[in-house]
Amino acid sequence: MQAQKLPLIAGFAALAMTNLAIAQAEFDPDTALENPKEYVGSDVCRTCHLEHFDSWKRTLHSKMLQDAKANEDVFVTELDEATIRADFAKLEDKLSVPSAEVYVPTKDEVLYTIGSQWKQRYLVKKDGTYFIAPTQFNIDTGRWVNYHEGDWDKRPWLLKCGGCHATGVNLEEESFVEPGVGCESCHGPGSHHAALPSSETFEKRSTIVNPGKLTGGIATQICGSCHNRGTATKHEGAGWPVGYMPGKALESYYASIQPGDKHLYSNEFSKGHHQQYIDWTKSKHADSGIDCISCHVVHELGNPQFEGKTKVQGDQLCLSCHEQVQQVGAHSVHSFGNCVSCHMPRIAKSAESGDIRSHVFDVLLPQATIDEELPNSCQASCHEDDEPAELQKRWDDLTVREAVIPISKVLE
Repeated sequence: MQAQKLPLIAGFAALAMTNLAIAQAEFDPDTALENPKEYVGSDVCRTCHLEHFDSWKRTLHSKMLQDAKANEDVFVTELDEATIRADFAKLEDKLSVPSAEVYVPTKDEVLYTIGSQWKQRYLVKKDGTYFIAPTQFNIDTGRWVNYHEGDWDKRPWLLKCGGCHATGVNLEEESFVEPGVGCESCHGPGSHHAALPSSETFEKRSTIVNPGKLTGGIATQICGSCHNRGTATKHEGAGWPVGYMPGKALESYYASIQPGDKHLYSNEFSKGHHQQYIDWTKSKHADSGIDCISCHVVHELGNPQFEGKTKVQGDQLCLSCHEQVQQVGAHSVHSFGNCVSCHMPRIAKSAESGDIRSHVFDVLLPQATIDEELPNSCQASCHEDDEPAELQKRWDDLTVREAVIPISKVLE
């Protein structure tokens, strides 16, 4: 049976331009100061902050949502219907509708792509509303998988996800100012900041949020507004914190998922992606005031190419705080390994199981697999073919401490 098809949308380019009108229109400082703060788009920020803008353009934030009409190279693969349906057929038992009836968009119907590193999804419009098509391409494995194939057109993208995929989302007008996580996602609406002359130094600074000058807990909540999972508290049905602005208290606008949720393991570590903030709140790092920007950079000049945009590469980052004095216990046989393999195991899922690292910063021992069927650091990193019981025995042997002989016994 021929799958459902959306009617072709006339004037794709004009539609995209409508959504980006504010960002692309010539900026008028006088008009901006006469009105409440508005989102103006990162291109306006670029005028004064070119080096930071260029650095941000190298991050995944800038590529979260990309205009498929402006640049067809944003597609990471071909949208070949036969290939997609062949992959869906392999998942037939897991689909909520027959594979032949799953809607598969054509390239012409895709307005924006979502993601480009782990997976890619495709944004289409139906009856004037944006929806994520039920087709997802997993990049590492090169396969197509389903995504809400039974109710995809009952889940408006702007309501469910839009505020973390785009900047300046307006739910009433069903629009956004800029695709991707732009400057104003973390700094707040910038119209007044952009309008004031550089000579008005102090007033200009007061019109924008600088996360680096906030207390650590409040700054981290900016990251937590999207690297999180839960529901909005001030807008029914929204999956992102509608109304939240950088610098405000996140919990007033958002309720994170709680223990027992399907996206958490029984020990409350995250199974799902974009839940790093939930993990972090459970960590010793959070207790010690070590926050997101203690390790990561967002648009540092000369932005590093390291995976995860960390300040320095690999173990150098961990060892900048955790000086290793002795090679004892498990460290005695893992000198060739790295910190994150054990302390940040890949146990969460973005596209495929185990492609995202935990952010609780704690080792998961094989005993957890034996007792609660949880994943463990050993198998998640290197020893996937070894049995948990054997791995736990090796751990116990490495970490056993010999009793100290009392001095009185030595003198006997």
